[in-house]
Amino acid sequence: MTSGQFQPLPQIIMELPAVQRQKLCDEIFAIVRHLDWVDAAQLIALVMGNAALQQSVAAALVSFVSQQLKAEVQYGD
Repeated sequence: MTSGQFQPLPQIIMELPAVQRQKLCDEIFAIVRHLDWVDAAQLIALVMGNAALQQSVAAALVSFVSQQLKAEVQYGD
């Protein structure tokens, strides 16, 4: 998808076809399904306040990008 060029993960996600975005959403929702939240801001606060949830969501994102998009994820500051 990125043709060998760096692209930030949010940009890649925004450019995904609707079917792939829905698949990613389903995978992330499976992780946060048990949380009690009413809007995106509250969900973000809950995830950011829990290191285990942060790790689970990040791992799901990396797994999706690696397996579904065959892309390499690089971490940087």
